[in-house]
This record gives sequence, structure tokens and C-alpha cells, in this order.
Amino acid sequence: MLMHSVTDPADPHERLLDACCAAIERGEIDVLFQPQFRIQDGAIVGAEALARWAHPIDGAIAPEMLFMLAAERGCVPQLTRHVAHRALAVAAGWPDHLRLSVNITPADVAAPGFASDFAALVAQARFEPARLTVEITEEVLLADVQAAAAVLGKLRALGIAIALDDFGAGFCNFRYLKLLPLSGLKLDRTMVEGIADDPRDLAVLRGICAMARALGLVVTVEGIEMPAQLAAVSGESCETYQGFLSAPPMSAADFAQLAAQQR
Repeated sequence: MLMHSVTDPADPHERLLDACCAAIERGEIDVLFQPQFRIQDGAIVGAEALARWAHPIDGAIAPEMLFMLAAERGCVPQLTRHVAHRALAVAAGWPDHLRLSVNITPADVAAPGFASDFAALVAQARFEPARLTVEITEEVLLADVQAAAAVLGKLRALGIAIALDDFGAGFCNFRYLKLLPLSGLKLDRTMVEGIADDPRDLAVLRGICAMARALGLVVTVEGIEMPAQLAAVSGESCETYQGFLSAPPMSAADFAQLAAQQR
């Protein structure tokens, strides 16, 4: 007798796996915006687009979990395209001084035609490439760094900034800094958690910032939650930050209202 595997609807992980790709296709994945601030004066300089999925049973699904589910089901490229398309459409209406950051994955970079497809998305939205930053995570090893460098180089040639995301959360492959056409580093929240009261943590931050300056890379810090953390990074030549100290991720309408208050 043949036994067929049956998905247990009571298992949250299996339930989310089954619904993930369909939710992307139906446009049910929302996009929130995490405001980014200039450290020097606290002015809003832009926002990072973050995927959010409000599952009818399991509630709000964080971006990290959503991308993990999409990876298991093989629909990461569709998710990345969906988020970028929505974010670019919103950001096209922002004032010209505000930047947009969007996330891509190694799976996206490895997909055939990714650079031209992404460039077409930007052109379709009529968004100025010089105001766009593409963030690729440092935590996941790129299978072919040379090939990834070529793909990212095509985006950089259009004026799009390339940032290494979550720097410090993984294995810190410094070879990426040499081979990838980077314009910035985004320090993971784990790099700033102890800088206010641990001299060793602060020393590590200073070392990374010094290296970034030597390479001509812009440094963005995420996960700033306390005034002491902001004070610490302000003395280390970091340019921008994001975190709950100043603003949580928010809807497009709320971000537009917040940005308008600073004009």
C-alpha cells in the first residue's frame, strides 16, 4: 500500500511553506519602510524597504522568516522582485533628496538576467538609479564571487550603490571587500549592542570603521536602540543609522508624513 505524505495543517512551518509562494503571486506581501537618518544632524536621508506578510493564522511574519520560507520553496526571485517593484513605485513619489535601499540575495544575483531585469524595474518606476542602494547580505556565502562581482558591477555602472548588508553577523569574508564593487557597508545590530559599555566592542567598531574609510566605503549602522549607542557611532565616521531609537519600520504613508515633518 502506497503511503502519501500529508501536510499537517496544525504545523505552523508547513502551513507557512504551503502559503508562501501563493501569497507572493497574489500580491499579499506588504512593504514597510525603515527610516534611515544622517548621524551628523539626525535628518532623514531615506529608508530601507522591508517585506511583511500578515498571515491570517500566524500573524505578522518577519522578513528573515519570509525569505527563509521563500528559499525553501524556491520563490526568492519572485519575492525580491515583488518587494522591489512596490518599493520603487512608492519611492518614485519621494522628494529628490531621499534614498531607497532594497535587499537582494545571492540567489537573485545568480539568476540569469538578474541585472538587466532589475535595471528594467528601476527604469519602469522612473526612479533615479543614483538614489538607490542595493543591499546584499554578508551572512550568506556567495557561491561564485567573481560572477557576483560581474552582475553587481552592471548595477553599479548604472549609478546604483551596492552595500554589503549584515556585516559582522556572519563570517566577515573580507575577500568580498576586495572583489565586490561595493560603495558601502551596513553593520549588523550585533556590532553595536555592546559599544556603549564594552571597550572591546567599541574597539572592534572603530577598527571596522577605519577599514571602511580606507576603502572609501560609506558606513550605515542598524539596530540603534539607545542614545549611548548613537553617541558612540557618531564619533566613528559612520554616516547613517537606522533603529528603534528614532523610528520603527512603518507604512509608506507614515514614512511620507515623517519625512514631511523634517522638510
